[in-house]
Formats: sequence, structure tokens, C-alpha cells
Amino acid sequence: MSRPDGINIPDDKFYLGDAGYACRSGILPPFRKIRYHLNEFSGRNYPRTAQELFNLRHSSLRVTVEMAFGALKNRFKILDQKPFHPYSTQVQLVLACCILHNWILQ
Repeated sequence: MSRPDGINIPDDKFYLGDAGYACRSGILPPFRKIRYHLNEFSGRNYPRTAQELFNLRHSSLRVTVEMAFGALKNRFKILDQKPFHPYSTQVQLVLACCILHNWILQ
């Protein structure tokens, strides 16, 4: 968001944001002051409102994304180091690691 040219989000795509992001076009932050973390919904604490259901699914998706990046960082140590490559190369490295990871799983 702090890049000089801003962040370019295609019209039909959304980025998952945490509570620190403002609700704006292309960014999906959770509802504030509404239950959010998965442990708040454990047991029989089902979501009672549409906002709680959204926050539950938002939190679940964020955990899934974090676990996926954790698995990649465990397998490919280059992703777990301070980046020294240009941004475009970093993007290509992540994509290459995803492709290799999926190939290894097959």
C-alpha cells in the first residue's frame, strides 16, 4: 500500500486484509468489534450473525494461507530469509516454489 504507484488490484479480485486495513475497493478486512479468532467459535459457539460468519470464514482463510506459506518456507529455505532480490524476482521465486511443491506432491 505504501508503494509510490499504489497497489494494483484487478476489478474482479480481492485481497484479504487484517483489521489494520481500511475497508476499500479490493481489500476485505474483518468486521471490527465482532468475534474473529477461530478459538472464539470453538465448541457450540456458532456464529450468530452474518458478520460473525464472515469473520469466521475470513479467519479460517487467513489461517489456511499462513499455513501454506509456512509449508513453503519449511521446504524452501530461500523463502525464509531476508529478501535481497528485486521485487519481480521475489514474485517469480514464490511462484517457482509453488510449482515445485505441487510437482513434488504429485
